[in-house]
Amino acid sequence: MNTTPDEDEATQPPATPAAPTEHAIIEAAPAVADGAAHPDRRTGPGASPAVAAGRLAATVERLREEALDAQSAADGRALVELAKGILVGQLGCGPAEASRQLAKLAEQSGSTLLALAVDVINQAARDRVSEVAQEFLATAVAESASEAAPAVRLRAAESRALAAGDTQAGADSSLTLAGQAGFTPEDAGRWRYVPPDVATCARLALTHRELSIVTSLSKASLPTIGRRQHPDGGRVVIPAGTGGRIHGVLEIGWPQPLPPQPVQIIRQLEALAELCAHTLGEQKPHSTSNAFGAGHHAALAELTDLAGHLDDTVLVLAPVLDTDSRLTDFRIHHVNNSFIDPAGRPRSMVTGRPFLEIYPAAGEDGGLFDKLERTYATGEASQALRTTLTTFVGEVPLTTVADVRISRHGSALLLIWKIEDEKARLANLLQHAQRLGRVGGFEQNMRTGEISWNDQLFALFGLPMTAAPVPLEDLAAHAHAHDVNSIGRFLRTLLHSQRESSVEFRLQRPDGITRHIRMVAEPVLDDHGHLHAVRGACQDVSSQHWTEVALAATRDQLADTEAESADRSRLALQLQHAIMPPAPASLEVPGIRIAVRYRPAESQSLVGGDWYDSVVLPNGKILLSVGDVAGHGIQAATGMVVLRNALRGLAVTGAGPAQLLAWLNRVAFHLTSHLTATAVCAIYDPQTRTLQWARAGHLPPVLVRGADAQPFPLTSGLLLGALPDATFAEEEAQLEAEDILLMYTDGLVERRDIAVTDSLAQLLTIASRSAETLEKRLDTVLTYSASDTDDDTCLIGIEVR
Repeated sequence: MNTTPDEDEATQPPATPAAPTEHAIIEAAPAVADGAAHPDRRTGPGASPAVAAGRLAATVERLREEALDAQSAADGRALVELAKGILVGQLGCGPAEASRQLAKLAEQSGSTLLALAVDVINQAARDRVSEVAQEFLATAVAESASEAAPAVRLRAAESRALAAGDTQAGADSSLTLAGQAGFTPEDAGRWRYVPPDVATCARLALTHRELSIVTSLSKASLPTIGRRQHPDGGRVVIPAGTGGRIHGVLEIGWPQPLPPQPVQIIRQLEALAELCAHTLGEQKPHSTSNAFGAGHHAALAELTDLAGHLDDTVLVLAPVLDTDSRLTDFRIHHVNNSFIDPAGRPRSMVTGRPFLEIYPAAGEDGGLFDKLERTYATGEASQALRTTLTTFVGEVPLTTVADVRISRHGSALLLIWKIEDEKARLANLLQHAQRLGRVGGFEQNMRTGEISWNDQLFALFGLPMTAAPVPLEDLAAHAHAHDVNSIGRFLRTLLHSQRESSVEFRLQRPDGITRHIRMVAEPVLDDHGHLHAVRGACQDVSSQHWTEVALAATRDQLADTEAESADRSRLALQLQHAIMPPAPASLEVPGIRIAVRYRPAESQSLVGGDWYDSVVLPNGKILLSVGDVAGHGIQAATGMVVLRNALRGLAVTGAGPAQLLAWLNRVAFHLTSHLTATAVCAIYDPQTRTLQWARAGHLPPVLVRGADAQPFPLTSGLLLGALPDATFAEEEAQLEAEDILLMYTDGLVERRDIAVTDSLAQLLTIASRSAETLEKRLDTVLTYSASDTDDDTCLIGIEVR
């Protein structure tokens, strides 16, 4: 084993790192039954043998079932987390999104989250486990509903096998120091045994099952042997095993932070760990049952003397080891004269007894015994505030709260506790509450003039603790001039009317800072009903005051904004109604009859840009159009007016619908500010009953012929205003007598929960119903429309004669 290098070794070339200062071989302890290791932690107080045995059997059975349930739950969680990791890698998303995707897939597939997780793992792995599961499923008899799926059980078994530790490492996963070089005898004595669940550098190698490097102990914050000598040193820990069985850990220390090591050095260290593994495999467990000698007794005598000079309760504890040198309990070697037992027992009943026998509740997980065990193993002092100490009188538990301090001296422990004074605790709690709430208290004797302030009130007034408190009569001199009258009313109510009173005022502090103070006080009367004293409290409400000021300003600003918004909405609604009245009369033109239904949005703030138009052109043809400007409010309403009037003017040229929409697109792109819209434009010739039409991002018209309703084809056509130049496809339809053509905006069929195609199918069904008049048909369609978006709706019906 290497020792501290001399100066010649320290000046070797950089390729060879400085030799470590210490070696430690920490051997994994053999298995020991839990009940044997801690016999005193398993029995209940005051029970007869028969009753205790029955209770113990029931408890063991319950704990076994809970352990099985916990193992199943842990298996399931491990598989689900593994599936989430696979989704994170495949989808490139975060863990939260992967969790949502997994839950969504499980819901859609109708399977459990665990079963879906196993499927994801099998698809990603394609290993022997998934093949065995498939073969088993193909030949196995159908299992009952209460049994787990075979694939789940196989993956869970694989997960447990990979997570299992070595059998020779011991059931309690404790570590024993098998050999060392370069450490002091004191360190070696303190680290001869490491109990389970204590995180150390050596534990890294057992946990990761591979070589681990700790570059700096101070950064890693891990306790280990020799840390006091070299707190910034580095460590290399290597599992020492043969034939796949880990016998212990080789830990090598450096006095300074550890730089990256070359591969050849790592290989040499691994070879050294293999040699140590063979040695550990041939050794028997190290026995230290008689390890304590004269030094141990000297430490006990020294602690006993020290305990006599302390005022708090002090217990001197000596370790109790089993035949394999494992800690099982502590013996109470001595208690001082100030000893206070939570159960009221005298010193003579406690001294010389096992600690867990006197305080069995300390053996619970995370209890006081675990803290004693950790301090004994690491040698590091610990402190635990407000620790619960539970003792039993018969079977009645008595609970006490105390502040506990534990330190190790040699092989013995010094346990000090101070039982909490409830009154002192409440006074301390009140003091912190006053500090956090910025509250100060006072009392003034009205006969003697004596005034008492607490510390917080001096801080509120900006006065040093040595300053004289301010009498109530002089309070106005420290307040803003505008608050003098309020303080006067407060004092008259309090001193003359002898009633509780309160006041808020601006305090002018000596440091020039103004604080808003709320003072509440009450009179204290003597037995004859005369005023004896006044007591009260002051609170700094400056933050609340300025919050209320800001809130009032925000409310005023919000009211102005709401009024302005209401005016804009009202103007847009008036403009919309002036162009398109909600209930226009039917239009009679040669060869056709036109009826219109317009349903505005329920909310005035949602005034939209829906529009329709029908005009007889100079050539005798009829312009039919419907459109929808994107957005709501005054901008949408004015945009609707621009496009509607522009289309009217362009139609006079006699151009076809496709050309009209191309021109209207240029108007929307160039002559408006970022306006987009959809539209359908149609030209009807009453002489030939032909209809030419084109669409710009709008739903096509619906033709009702007899009892059949069908939409026109979905021709190409981009919405208006998206591009400066756009072309539109034009179609021609031959109408017949009694045909009905429906043109509408998307407010008629738009829904939040279903697709537009489904809403359109419902529209065709309603439109095909027979109706006495065109108006009644439009009313039926509007009443039973599938829309739920509270948007404007425009519906035009054209009946051919």
